[in-house]
Amino acid sequence: MANDTLDGLVLRPHRIGDIGHIIARHGVLYADEYGWDVRMESLVARTCADFIDTHDPRTERLWVAERRKDGKFVGCVMMFNEKEEVEMTAMLRLLLVEPEERGKGVGSWMVREAVRFARESGYRRCVVWMQKNEAARRIYEREGFEFVTAVEHEAFGSMLQAELLGLRFGEA
Repeated sequence: MANDTLDGLVLRPHRIGDIGHIIARHGVLYADEYGWDVRMESLVARTCADFIDTHDPRTERLWVAERRKDGKFVGCVMMFNEKEEVEMTAMLRLLLVEPEERGKGVGSWMVREAVRFARESGYRRCVVWMQKNEAARRIYEREGFEFVTAVEHEAFGSMLQAELLGLRFGEA
């Protein structure tokens, strides 16, 4: 990875034991912050299981950001091949930054590195589905993502506004 450190943090590929923690942190944080129910944790678990079962390390990654000094989990981000798309499309998923680390550039750093990986892996574009969240949207827009569409739907015990953002890499 081109820039795998940030102010005492390291961004590394996932390893055994990370997946369970990532699922748990998503479940707890989204319940605490948005009031979402256990179905959010279920979605993250299925996403992680699908990733593990079909993972191609040449074109897909799950990264963990952690403190260099003590190995404490700070966040994560996933990039995988959206196989249902006609063109080579990377799907960014599971961006999470622990609350005490927000506002320090951690989310932007992880997204930037994931996008760099997608570009270097030969993808033509990158997309991300996100629930309406201004802080996350700013991170994606700074990296060049643009609004594609929005869909209102019921999920996790709430009515939500999902937005699809996309980034084209141009001709290779």
